[in-house]
Formats: sequence, C-alpha cells, structure tokens
Amino acid sequence: MSTVETHVVIVYESMYGNTHHIAEHIASGLGIDGVQVHVVSVGEALPGLLAAADLLIVGGPTHVHAMTSATSRHAAIAAADQDGLQLDPAATNPGLRDWFDQLDIVDGTEAAAFDTRVDGWALFTGRASHGIASHLTERGYRLLDEPESFLVDKHNRLVADEAERATAWGASLAAAMHRLLDHHW
Repeated sequence: MSTVETHVVIVYESMYGNTHHIAEHIASGLGIDGVQVHVVSVGEALPGLLAAADLLIVGGPTHVHAMTSATSRHAAIAAADQDGLQLDPAATNPGLRDWFDQLDIVDGTEAAAFDTRVDGWALFTGRASHGIASHLTERGYRLLDEPESFLVDKHNRLVADEAERATAWGASLAAAMHRLLDHHW
C-alpha cells in the first residue's frame, strides 16, 4: 500500500438529502488510512480544493432522465412544499450543470460518477451518472469505475441497503485508487 496520502473530494448536488446521504456513505467507505476525504455541496466545490484532489467523485439526483436543470430544480423545490418533503440545506445552491460549465480542464485526474434515481429500469428512469461521467471526461478526468446509481422509492426515501452499498462502493474506489498509486510509484 502506498504511503502517499490520497486526497478525495466528493461533490454532490442534493434536493431532498438522498444524494447528500449517499455521498457521506461513500466517504465513510473511502475513510481508510492514508485517504483524506472532503464531502462538499456543489456550491462549496471551490477550485483550490479540487486542484488538490487525486480523486474527484461527483453525484447528483436524476431528474427527467438526466442531470438536473434549472427548471427541474425549481420543480423539485415546489414539490417539496406540496409533498411535505424536506429540502437539503444545499438545495438552493447552483446545480451540477452550471458547476461543470466553470470546472477547469485537468490532465487525467481520476474521477467517479454516481446518481440517485427512482427504483426501476434505468431505461425508464434515466441515469444522471452517465451525464456526470461524460462531463468529467470532457474536462480531462479519467473514470476510475463505471458510473453508479443508488435507488430511492416513489416517496423519495433511499431503498433498503443503498447506504451500505454506497459505503462498499467507496471502499472499492479507495482500493482501486491505491492500486493505481502503488503501480505509479
């Protein structure tokens, strides 16, 4: 195992807290010796923090089959009032689409993408993680793993065992990152 400390930044967009919760669980899976993890909302993902990252993990909710848009974010905020849902404290921050427009180009930093989406066939629900992965690779990031989805039910609650699955995915990303670092040194 490498003795070099690995810096991981997890950037999330969350409307009702599910994506935020998944980001925290991914971080707990990454939390092994030699890994420093920062979990930040998209509004807190500042360039200096990102520049120090050896691994950037980005996640957001799936709206209308893809990443959120200004229109879908406004609709989600309105739905929270109507359906009695609680908004994530960072829900009024800018969305991932706007953030990606300002993200610097890098030269091969490792990355991973995840989303939260309604439990069902991805063909019918869509997957924001695919768009996130595309934006990351367009900015020069290398994907460490395939995009991952974590499921919510029709009442916007995480499906059983999804948090544990997120922790396990975080641990697998940490192991893959360490293998890469050991190989390069």
